[in-house]
Amino acid sequence: MKFKKIYFLVLISVFLSGCIQSTALLGPGVTIATTGNIMQAGLQYGANTAIKNETGKDAITHLKDAVNEEQDNKKLEEKIRNIASNTIDKVKRKLLTN
Repeated sequence: MKFKKIYFLVLISVFLSGCIQSTALLGPGVTIATTGNIMQAGLQYGANTAIKNETGKDAITHLKDAVNEEQDNKKLEEKIRNIASNTIDKVKRKLLTN
């Protein structure tokens, strides 16, 4: 019983102190706990580390930024198409009226 109390106090002190150094192992830890697949967890950790080293962002932030950038590009392309279409329509009307 005393061992459980010590274990509980140490665990609570780690989480409540805010001194968790790296949450990068949290995802692979959950993967190992749920699937039991150590290789998948290792690849996940390696991929996250590579993305962090390459971009300076974690994987989710990088993905979110990439999706937002793609949406912005699509909106810009749509605006350009609308401007070009409107311009072509105006030129056609002017040519047909003259």
